[in-house]
Amino acid sequence: MKSFLWFVLGIAAGFVVAHLVNKDPRGHEVLAEVDARIDEFTDRIGEAYRAQEAKIDGIAADVKDAAASAID
Repeated sequence: MKSFLWFVLGIAAGFVVAHLVNKDPRGHEVLAEVDARIDEFTDRIGEAYRAQEAKIDGIAADVKDAAASAID
């Protein structure tokens, strides 16, 4: 329970600090840059996921075709 309390207090402190940094124009620029990098990272992860999913779908389709041919 003590660890959970520290965790919640840490999150709350992080929000307060981020809010104070965001008020400063330089801090706002830094947070905007961090946000842009996070967006770029999530876009890359999404693209990689979709590419891997398409690859797996292609393999699954090949296996289904091979199984259908084997049954015939």
